[in-house]
Amino acid sequence: MKRILVIGSSGAGKSTFAGRLGEATGLKIVHLDQLFWKPNWVEPTKEEWRETVEEVLQNEAWIIDGNYSGTLDLRIQRADTVIFLDFPPTICVWRILKRVAFYHKGKRPDMAAGCDERFDWDFVKWTWNYPKRSKPKVKSLLKSYQDKLKIIRLVSNREVEAFFVNLKSNRVKSF
Repeated sequence: MKRILVIGSSGAGKSTFAGRLGEATGLKIVHLDQLFWKPNWVEPTKEEWRETVEEVLQNEAWIIDGNYSGTLDLRIQRADTVIFLDFPPTICVWRILKRVAFYHKGKRPDMAAGCDERFDWDFVKWTWNYPKRSKPKVKSLLKSYQDKLKIIRLVSNREVEAFFVNLKSNRVKSF
């Protein structure tokens, strides 16, 4: 595992997982939220975003956490491992609400400068609807790459903890 994608719904714990994985492996962590957003939640153009991602992918080893389906095709082609945090929407929404309360009017460590945490009802609805709207596309894409790279699907905190125990003993397996 040298080029790892950590994907999943908002609130699934991608950044936290990537941080732990980075500590365990020594690989550089790239938080897509830090690269995507400009101050005050301004989005880059699609061309700018693809160029940014292509530049990151030139590195030999990394852990990249984030969704951003518009560049998932680029990232998955370069990855050797995908870790899909497939948590229920109730957990994801709860984590988002906790995050908003904790970082209210402040910046999260994995977020771009000038993008203070805020409550956004549309974002909560987007997260709640992830299993119906986005997850089928992700699962289809992962299925098309199942013979080309290692895919690990984790669906609970227990599985996440088991992953890290197995990583320490070099017994990480695909689920």
